[in-house]
Amino acid sequence: MSTSVLDMSMSLDGYVADPNDYLGGDDGERLHKWADAGPQTGPSSGPIQQFQGEWKAAGAVLAGRRTAELMDHWGGDHDGLPIFVPSHRPPSPAARWGHPLVTYVNDGIESAMAQAKAAAGDRDVQVRGGAYTVQQALEAGVLDEVQIHHIPVLLGAGRRLFDVLPSEIELEIVQVIDTPEATHIRYRIRR
Repeated sequence: MSTSVLDMSMSLDGYVADPNDYLGGDDGERLHKWADAGPQTGPSSGPIQQFQGEWKAAGAVLAGRRTAELMDHWGGDHDGLPIFVPSHRPPSPAARWGHPLVTYVNDGIESAMAQAKAAAGDRDVQVRGGAYTVQQALEAGVLDEVQIHHIPVLLGAGRRLFDVLPSEIELEIVQVIDTPEATHIRYRIRR
């Protein structure tokens, strides 16, 4: 059975992007620097390899429209994976004609997730959404797990992931991995 997993880097004060949609820091990538750490960083290379393995083992991606457009639809596929984008507006010409593995789904987040899970088979669906898509997935009950990479930085402003929620949502901690670059916490959503 496929599991939908949100995987997101977040500042300690809850931001997933700065006010200009960058990821913080002078180069705009502060929230993702942890993933660039290689074997030279020592103990963190094991967890980084684990996360990279999880990402590569996924069977499909569900991405928010804004995220998909900011990432230029990952060039038409996300490491060979099909991408499903819930949106009430038609896709841009590039996504419509130039990216056959990108599917815009206009009948809601439930349908988009069902299509992504069907495409993934027994592998995970990686959720690469922004705040709106994640909030919609939580409200619809189609998100199974949340993996947050807490980065030791305070951005002070920007886009928060969980500003608007339908109600209180109980989580169960599945795994905690502490590295010098980040604390990685995986939660299962209690139903």
